[in-house]
Amino acid sequence: MEFHVNHPILFAMTGFLVAVVLAQSVYFLVKALRRSKEIGMDQTKIKKTIQTAAVFTIAPAVSIVISVIALSKSLGLPLPWLRLSVVGSLSYEAIAAENAVSAMGLSLGKISSLTAQQFVNITLVMTISILVGIWLVPVIGKKLLSGMSNLGAKDAKWADIFQNAMFIGMISAFLGYVFCDISRLWAPVEGYSATSGLIPVCTMAVSALVMVVLGLLMRKPRLKWLGDYALPISLVLGMAAAIPITAWLA
Repeated sequence: MEFHVNHPILFAMTGFLVAVVLAQSVYFLVKALRRSKEIGMDQTKIKKTIQTAAVFTIAPAVSIVISVIALSKSLGLPLPWLRLSVVGSLSYEAIAAENAVSAMGLSLGKISSLTAQQFVNITLVMTISILVGIWLVPVIGKKLLSGMSNLGAKDAKWADIFQNAMFIGMISAFLGYVFCDISRLWAPVEGYSATSGLIPVCTMAVSALVMVVLGLLMRKPRLKWLGDYALPISLVLGMAAAIPITAWLA
């Protein structure tokens, strides 16, 4: 049987796993509704909460769909669909896939086809790596939370600084990935133009500028709703800007 990243068997397997996750969500939603009735919660508020949550789920869902489309060119639809439907994000999945692909001497944006072994390698890297966060939380989460609570009780200012420092550290890791190819300006790489390393930087700058503009617009009471759609809007416009930026700098 010839392997293909969009083989029907992969769609069937992915569809089954996504269906299981959806079934779990429905199961716990039903259990929660029954429990809310047992303890006498206001059902009008419950229904309003469900409706509000459903509406505001559209915003992050747009980002997920865009992420699936972005990765599908090289990896096919089933794998990005599975990864981003269960646990994952574009920032992580793209980096993990790029690392796995580059280790095999390929480039994520320039893959025409993958062998079964290459596909399995990429899938393992994308899947196993993110599992660290899943098992690490029950192992150290309680101790970390207890430590942060104790620090906050002793010195709220330093606790806030510590939390911000951890967040900035996480962001810095992704920024490093954005700026890592700028060295092509003074150390050209065969097959790439000297200015190609500026493409992710300029794309990020456009997204950041869009986010700033949306933040300013959100100050107006009538435009506060933009806060729920700021991420997908900046993501879409950033990706759209990447097309002319790539044509200009590549």
